[in-house]
Amino acid sequence: MKNIFDIDSARLSNILEEDAEFIPLLTSQDEDQMNSEQVPDSLSILPLKNTVLFPGVVIPITVSRDKSIKLIKEAYKGNKTIGVVSQKNDTIEDPKLEELNKIGTVAYILKMLQMPDGNTTAIIQGKKRFEIKELIQTEPYLKANILPFAEVKPIKGDKEFEALIGSLKDLALKIVKISPHIPSEAGFALKNIESASFLINFISSNMNVTVADKQKILEVADLKERATLVLGHLTKDLQMLELKNQIQNKVKVDLDKQQREYFLHQQMKTIQEELGGNNYEQEIEEYKKKAKTKKWSKETDETFEKELKKLERMNPNAAEYSVQTNYINTLLDLPWNEYTVDNLNLKRAERILNEDHYGLEKIKERILEHLAVMKLKGNSKSQIICLYGPPGVGKTSLGKSIAKALGRKYVRVSLGGLRDEAEIRGHRKTYIGAMPGRIIQNLKKAQSSNPVFVLDEIDKVGNHFQGDPSSALLEVLDPEQNNTFYDNFLEMDYDLSKVMFIATANSLSSIQPALRDRMEIIEVNGYTLEEKIQIAKNYLIPKQLEDHGVKKSQININDKLIEYIIDNYTRESGVRGIEKMISKIIRSAAKSIAMKKKYTTTPTENDLVKILGVTHEKDKYQGNDVAGVVTGLAWTPVGGDILFIEVSLSRGKGKLTLTGNLGDVMKESAVIALEYLKSHYEVLNIKPEVFENWNVHIHVPEGATPKDGPSAGIAILTALASAFTQRKVKKNLAMTGEITLRGRVLPVGGIKEKILAAKRAGIKEIILCEDNQKDIAEIKPEYIKELKFHYVEKMIDVVANSLLNEKVKNPINLNVVEEKKVEK
Repeated sequence: MKNIFDIDSARLSNILEEDAEFIPLLTSQDEDQMNSEQVPDSLSILPLKNTVLFPGVVIPITVSRDKSIKLIKEAYKGNKTIGVVSQKNDTIEDPKLEELNKIGTVAYILKMLQMPDGNTTAIIQGKKRFEIKELIQTEPYLKANILPFAEVKPIKGDKEFEALIGSLKDLALKIVKISPHIPSEAGFALKNIESASFLINFISSNMNVTVADKQKILEVADLKERATLVLGHLTKDLQMLELKNQIQNKVKVDLDKQQREYFLHQQMKTIQEELGGNNYEQEIEEYKKKAKTKKWSKETDETFEKELKKLERMNPNAAEYSVQTNYINTLLDLPWNEYTVDNLNLKRAERILNEDHYGLEKIKERILEHLAVMKLKGNSKSQIICLYGPPGVGKTSLGKSIAKALGRKYVRVSLGGLRDEAEIRGHRKTYIGAMPGRIIQNLKKAQSSNPVFVLDEIDKVGNHFQGDPSSALLEVLDPEQNNTFYDNFLEMDYDLSKVMFIATANSLSSIQPALRDRMEIIEVNGYTLEEKIQIAKNYLIPKQLEDHGVKKSQININDKLIEYIIDNYTRESGVRGIEKMISKIIRSAAKSIAMKKKYTTTPTENDLVKILGVTHEKDKYQGNDVAGVVTGLAWTPVGGDILFIEVSLSRGKGKLTLTGNLGDVMKESAVIALEYLKSHYEVLNIKPEVFENWNVHIHVPEGATPKDGPSAGIAILTALASAFTQRKVKKNLAMTGEITLRGRVLPVGGIKEKILAAKRAGIKEIILCEDNQKDIAEIKPEYIKELKFHYVEKMIDVVANSLLNEKVKNPINLNVVEEKKVEK
């Protein structure tokens, strides 16, 4: 943009430097002389395309049109006076009268030169304004009759006008000072202008406004009004110039800072190259090279390219740079569409499962079925398996055996105590320390998109204000959804449909119902005594010998000793406790071998007391000499157990008291059992008055342990019946089952665990519901050949099968109160 005084002054000076007649600035005397000159009646008219000539101002013009060249040459030879008028449209080459502005300026040709490029240049000076009256000639150039255009000047001493002129001069000098394109001589010239009229014309001629705006200024007759109009344009020009300088200074500072950082980075790069370090360009090239080997989809490839370009634009020292490199490394490290080849030889898989685990036939059968489907169908999309059972039965190690059988990578994630949903889905990468979820992290470690993935302790996932991880697992474990698993860090879908997920749990009650619905629950029961002996002999002892560096010849743990350990030192369904005891025995031998001390290579039961300590007090049947004591069978998360139901009667008004840290369901069973006896007193030959005159206290020992569930219903019924009839309970008898008010016995769960607990306690006979007979059929006959089972449907049958006809020693005389009443 052109600023005030932005004329080719150097060119003008060169042209006029030898012309003694040229005077660049007018004095007051010159202006008076110019105003006194008469305007002729007619003048040759020179149209100007892109400028306006003001009175007193000297400008150079380049003449190129034929008519204009003829006019200039003839006028220069004559009186050198012409009329200059600006065109309304600068694109018209041969303008007519209506295409010219009516107001123009009488001009005097100071000099005419023929330029080297062939154009004619004339130096002209404005004299007075005029108005075109009519056009009298069009060829060879325009000529018109004119009228003088009078200028209205303010009265002398007009303070407002003087202030206007002062402001104009101050603004013009300020523009000259801050504009980098205007020479300082222009300011000197402005200071020496004495004429107010010429100052206005000089500034107007060189202002950065359009030709139309300049023409409007020229057409204003009142000098004061014209000064006000020019002041407005000057103020706008100054503001624009100041804003432009501010922007330029700001850009210059930013550029200087960027240039400084660029040079510093170049120096740093040179230093790193000299020291043999990796520079950022090499790192990006390595990313590109590694990306070419990936088997990812087009969508993933586009995302990678986009993120890599973002990394290239980043400053390596910026905080976001490390976050971006972490994201790119995650993309490159993940095994996109990379799978291991499955070994679907079912006989080999069966052999491996049998070698690694003893028993568990039902589980092995289910796994082989799964592998068979994979072999026939060609993919692994199927129901998610959840192995459910007590600790130490081999649920987690089954996953490792499956991976070994299939030839897949093995991954295990412990979910115990997990409370944050982001642990599954990952954090958004905008957070500090963001990382993918555990699913994606472990796939990255496995370097395979189809590993055997064990989700251990899925029942112990917590619920927290930060989110519900079990809900996040719904997508992971749903075969219909996990092919588009979304991780917050990746911000894209990842296919988990080829992953073989195996979950493990100790209890189903704490698993979210929606999550439980997505899994196939397979119960892994505890081991019998015979199974534990085989597991200890074939698996645990060889493993512990190897772990402790002890040879098989240096210690001998026989079957009888293993059985003694199981009976006297462990109370569990699994084999973890047995392994600990065996480990302790072998460590004792290892210590003696290392210290070269004598020790027994075949430990005896007496040696075990020294090594393992005294034996645990076993829960066994406590006799049948006391009425009201019955052995019940219970299930716990760590396996089966026996519990004792004790009933005591005392004189009173029929109050029922329950102790032993019982839950609501167990309390309700006690109430049902008592009400059943009250309504069936005749069958048991009990007088109805007894229930009103004797208080009943039911207690379950180990009061510090919470107990609940319906399984003890028939045991409570039997204990109450024994107490009220004072009849003995059969020896070595235990029972489990739920009761109802109408006298039915309902089936319960955990039968195998309860049977194992009964065998450990020395029980010989067990009473079960008729519907539980199918659970007994699943247990190998050799494991239960010493047990006798009574299957019942009605509660009265329980009493008939459990109570003997003979009374206990020293029975309570329940009729004492009744006899006293009769005597009175």
